[in-house]
Amino acid sequence: MAKAYYSTVFEQPAGEVWKIIRDFNNYPVWVRGAGTSEIEDGKSGDTIGAVRNVLYRERRIRQRLLAQSDVERFQTYEFAGPPTLPMTDFSATLRVTPVVDGDRAFIEWWAVFDCEADRRVELAQTLTGWFEGWLESLRDEMALRPVPAET
Repeated sequence: MAKAYYSTVFEQPAGEVWKIIRDFNNYPVWVRGAGTSEIEDGKSGDTIGAVRNVLYRERRIRQRLLAQSDVERFQTYEFAGPPTLPMTDFSATLRVTPVVDGDRAFIEWWAVFDCEADRRVELAQTLTGWFEGWLESLRDEMALRPVPAET
């Protein structure tokens, strides 16, 4: 098995970041290049087992939500159709953790998968680069939102 991993810190509180990510159907809101997303079979974007059907850069991608927790602020998903890269047994997790110092958010995104041994490093680097880019587009989206008032 191979693993791709990326992490970063956002200046916004973890709860504010999680509000955007938690809806599995919100991909076009925060991922540049995602044109449309629909949850199949009339399910909501926070239902375990929900399948999102995303048009991303003119490719159709289907992914299934495997687990989600509002308490731990994470979601785990897999492909519900052919993956976009030559791999099998793919699952990915996106997690938002509070950083107490400065009321910020620590965000991690990782995937585990299997593939041909000679492609593990290449595919892990590709996914890591994608995670970085998608989180940068989330950072841009967060910068457009008003800062919540302190209570």
